[in-house]
Amino acid sequence: MLVKHWMTRRVITVDTESTLGSAIQLMRDHEIRMLPVLKNGVLEGVVTDRDLKQASASDALHLGQQDLNALAHVKIDSIMTRDPICIPFDRTIDETAEILLENKISGAPVIDGMENFIGVITQTDVFKALISLTGNREQSVQFGLVVPDSKNAIKEIDDTLRYHGGRVISILTSDDNLPEGYRKVFLRMSGIDRLRMEVITEELQGKGELIYTIDHRDNIRMVYK
Repeated sequence: MLVKHWMTRRVITVDTESTLGSAIQLMRDHEIRMLPVLKNGVLEGVVTDRDLKQASASDALHLGQQDLNALAHVKIDSIMTRDPICIPFDRTIDETAEILLENKISGAPVIDGMENFIGVITQTDVFKALISLTGNREQSVQFGLVVPDSKNAIKEIDDTLRYHGGRVISILTSDDNLPEGYRKVFLRMSGIDRLRMEVITEELQGKGELIYTIDHRDNIRMVYK
């Protein structure tokens, strides 16, 4: 999943000559936390809600109109973050999440192969991609297991669930915080026969160690570890 498929292309921006007051008003009106700053169409920097708060020495997004008028003379150019962290359009969503997390930022400008500014990617966009990746929750059943990290382990689990009417919506795996030779498997399935959940659970326990089962339709949650 690439950034170019999830970024926001129609971006609210400000010019280097814009004022602090106008930036605060734009963030408030559009409920955003970052504004790219352009000069003649070229990215010069970004201004964030944190920058605005520091510049105004108060909670900038909740200032009254009189306060905004008082800040009308302060230019964005004087408070913006220059040379901001930018994310190339061909980075993956997980790479982007790492960059945002490591730098403790809520979003970043996106650049193309020629380093031209073409959009922004935010935490909200990353969350939307994650939801899309894991699939529709409403009628699904989720299973989490710890299994031996063998060639056929996931296939055997999938075969078991398909035998009971299941259809794979998504499969994710991880080996974080596990001893060598084991893997966590997270499956979201549709079509599971709810009347056979007890049998399904018993069969899965023979394939590995169950972490949880969650039936989103009936809001039944069983956590085993």
